[in-house]
Amino acid sequence: MNMNQSERRQYLIRELIAEDKEYQRLAIPKDEGGQKVLLRALMNVRAPKPCGEEFLKIQDAYLQEEIRKEGITDADSLTPVRDGLYIWQGDITTLRCDAIVNAANGGMTGCYVPNHRCIDNMIHSKSGIALRLCCADLMKKQGHEEPAGRAKITPAFNLPCRYILHTVGPIIYDRVRKEDERLLASCYRSCLELADENGIRSIAFCCISTGEFHFPNELAAEIAVRTVKEYRNGKTGIEKVIFNVFKDIDKEIYERLLGAD
Repeated sequence: MNMNQSERRQYLIRELIAEDKEYQRLAIPKDEGGQKVLLRALMNVRAPKPCGEEFLKIQDAYLQEEIRKEGITDADSLTPVRDGLYIWQGDITTLRCDAIVNAANGGMTGCYVPNHRCIDNMIHSKSGIALRLCCADLMKKQGHEEPAGRAKITPAFNLPCRYILHTVGPIIYDRVRKEDERLLASCYRSCLELADENGIRSIAFCCISTGEFHFPNELAAEIAVRTVKEYRNGKTGIEKVIFNVFKDIDKEIYERLLGAD
């Protein structure tokens, strides 16, 4: 079935609405923006469960075209700040590299808040509903929530990267404890170890724990850079480590840290 993006989007919305009788009275907005908001919200709240092949085929075509229209950045086009270390400001879901890192929560199945601004929500929204089911299967086998400081790997599905490394960072409620610093360093180390185990040559880190988890940006970046440098001093097949930043303040911090000896 040949569909344009509008037809694909409306098909996906109708199918998701049909899954739950509570959604039956939802009206599909006539404008593109409203439809995109509704589609993402329906994907965000959907429980991890299988769906039909036709739905996945149309969803995949839709999501891949949306990312293509946003513009994909190839990691090979980036210039290192120093040997093997890169800073890139942009949307991590549009970066073509071997693996990107997702700042997940303990449930590890994504963010269920409709259209939430966190990176976990963004990655699941753009990767597609198969990612949540994949993560749920991992957690079912594990039998308990993911502790902070560890990492798991999944396919990237509709993202331009090959894999997603999911890690749970520490949550800061008041002040940063030494244990919080240790756990954040463990997030970076666990991702790097998992990357090496899977033959990953290029990895892009988001600013783990600095958003909704309230880890101070400066200290988080210091820990990230120190941990990555220490790891790269050992034997590793990782050739590119990309520090992905979204905010200008984080870009300034990483440029300062990586510009100094």
